[in-house]
Amino acid sequence: MAIMKSLLLAIGLAGQVLAMPYSLANSTKTQKSTYIPLDSYFNNAGFAMAPGEASFDQLNQSYPASKLPTGGYYNSTKTGISYLFPGYQGKNASDNVIMAGQTIPVANASYFSIQMLIAADYASTAVNVTFNYSDGTSQLSEVRSEPYYSFLTIYKGEIVMPSYFTFNDTNFNTSHIFEWVGALDYSKTLTAITFPDTTNLTSGSRMHVFSASLQQGTGIDVQYLRPTQKQSGNSTQIVEVVVNNYGPAWIHGDGVEITIEAPGITTVEPGKIKRLSPGDQKKINVGVVGKANTTTNVVFKSCNTTLKYTIPNVSFGLEQFTSDLSSLTKHESPTWFDNAKYGIFIHWGPYAVPGWGNSTPYEVYAEWHWWYSHHRAADTKADVWQYDLDTFGPNVVYDDFFTNFTAEYFDPKEWVDLFADAGAQYFVFTSKHHDGFAMFDTKETTHRNSVHYGPKRNILQELFDAAAEYQPQLHRGTYFSLPEWYNPYFGPYGFAQSPGNASTSWPGILANNPYTGEVEPYTGMTNISDFIVDLMVPQMEILTAMGSEIMWCDCGAANGSAEFASKWFNEARAAGREVTMNSRCGIPEGSDFDTPEYATFSSVSERKWESNEGMDPYSYGYNRATADDAYMNSSSVVSYLVDIVSKNGNFLLDIGPMANGTIHPVEVKNLKEAGTWIKANAEAIFNTTYWFVTPETGDIRFTQAEDAFYVLALTKPSEKFVVDVPVPILEGDVITMIGAGNGTVLDWTKTPAGDLEITVPSAVADAGKWCWTMKITYLA
Repeated sequence: MAIMKSLLLAIGLAGQVLAMPYSLANSTKTQKSTYIPLDSYFNNAGFAMAPGEASFDQLNQSYPASKLPTGGYYNSTKTGISYLFPGYQGKNASDNVIMAGQTIPVANASYFSIQMLIAADYASTAVNVTFNYSDGTSQLSEVRSEPYYSFLTIYKGEIVMPSYFTFNDTNFNTSHIFEWVGALDYSKTLTAITFPDTTNLTSGSRMHVFSASLQQGTGIDVQYLRPTQKQSGNSTQIVEVVVNNYGPAWIHGDGVEITIEAPGITTVEPGKIKRLSPGDQKKINVGVVGKANTTTNVVFKSCNTTLKYTIPNVSFGLEQFTSDLSSLTKHESPTWFDNAKYGIFIHWGPYAVPGWGNSTPYEVYAEWHWWYSHHRAADTKADVWQYDLDTFGPNVVYDDFFTNFTAEYFDPKEWVDLFADAGAQYFVFTSKHHDGFAMFDTKETTHRNSVHYGPKRNILQELFDAAAEYQPQLHRGTYFSLPEWYNPYFGPYGFAQSPGNASTSWPGILANNPYTGEVEPYTGMTNISDFIVDLMVPQMEILTAMGSEIMWCDCGAANGSAEFASKWFNEARAAGREVTMNSRCGIPEGSDFDTPEYATFSSVSERKWESNEGMDPYSYGYNRATADDAYMNSSSVVSYLVDIVSKNGNFLLDIGPMANGTIHPVEVKNLKEAGTWIKANAEAIFNTTYWFVTPETGDIRFTQAEDAFYVLALTKPSEKFVVDVPVPILEGDVITMIGAGNGTVLDWTKTPAGDLEITVPSAVADAGKWCWTMKITYLA
């Protein structure tokens, strides 16, 4: 009966009390957004009607004001939070706040969370914002944002615009405004917010704030209901229900079941909350079938108690995707991808023959070997030009490497067995990199592939077939470069990031031998008319027909991704499959997840993300200059994975096989060693979610499942191990050390300060390594 009493108390605080066993037809709406007026603090003009009219950054660049939301308010599509959004204020009129050390008072009250619409100038930026409470205490929270625009549109903000203004022109890379969400201490009275000073440009990018809202309420409440376009089996639509606990009661005991009631809608997969402490939030998936636009009840059931939260004008139903960006933006990463957490990336192609990127700190991506050898102005670190001259002489060109790209020891079963031994749940294979050499049968789009040259094998098909036969639990994905550096058919679409020979570029013209000046061949070209229509999109369709579940694009400038994606999404849905597309296919609206490379997020991203990084210190392709002890070790694999998962991310870890098809023995050893830990601690990694309150404290990370909460220590715990954040534990719960602890029950208590103190016997701590996982099983 504990949960029933908790819910009664929670609703009682909202002014409604249930008289058992009667149900409540309509609960009082208790949560609300409190706007923080920022107009008196505006100190930057970011919105313009024409180039040069505003100066959001130091280059006099700006957002296109005509593409902004209008009406003075904005409602988030992902959180339901309402914002004041003044938008365009006139030519050179300030419309946003650059964080510059301001302290902004707020209406004194207790608040559950704060949400802001933000953007950084030119680089991913994280800063600490201080929240001041009436008792004299303060709370530091990291606020993180991507830059307001990015080359090749590899981000997706809450608000997306199709371009941005330079000082004298329009650039058709997209621009974005991002949403940040942070938990507050609901038990205290907030008085003010202090921004850091981000105006010192020597230390990083400036942080801009467009709007901020505080969330407050009482009891248990539904913040937002969001019918997604994700499906479970049998055309079941997943509806996301965001539930907040504004305190002071807990959901515990048997928990609550959550269903949705609406005319024409049937709940077939109820959601469940077993534990929700005050100040916490959970996103619950409920599976429904049916199609309607109607007033909806979100129903909480526990024992003989029923609570109903009424929400008007909710639109249900799985839709056919179209190539319109407004349709594609509704697609998002499927549940299997969200839960998979850990994948193996494989970069393999003719670039493995020279296999050269020099040694750190002079290392460059070895898979970019051809480009660096032809762009000496950019080749200042690795000196690929000189290496090739000394090693191969002046007359050897890139396509000559095809002959020595033998793959003679490539064993696809050995590879997929390794991925499984590593603990990975999926893999992404480089089907074609920027050199245009494909590792699959590209039919008549080109013969520049592994079927006609080099191994003369359909490498990707063999790998997919081996996975299906020997490791069918592994999901299969494909990296695919949309452009090709030197394919002359790409010429009409060629581009560079910035002027000059040092700029990252895809020129779309035949390469010239950097020593002799002679035109190099582009081996295997077939006669086509248009690169996008006749090569790019047909090759993407070949990959999906082979069974690729992840389209991991790269360098999406000119593209046919909208038409491709709508067709693929619909075909997959009709077949009962869920597929996903990354943030690099050229259309942010079709982006399901973000892809930082050789970088991670330092705080939770509400939007799904996946960090990709090589076991090599700075290369995806095989680099013969890398010393054995420079590869990522097992401890680092585990630490990266735990940290990333705690922040709503996946970890895509890359290996670069050698030209003969063997994988470096050090990479194999380290992957398998890490896999031993990952498998022993799998329940704390896979099928978990992040913790809304905080992802970390010191070297401790947190994940959670329906029935348990996990404390993951990245350093060896002391005998009296203290966790100084409000972990959702109650008397009667049990803590065990899983993994190396083999389920050993650990004593625990609460300190006078309210911290969790866990007794970890030295023998149990000594049995572990790299990361120690303590599981709180919800029994109370």
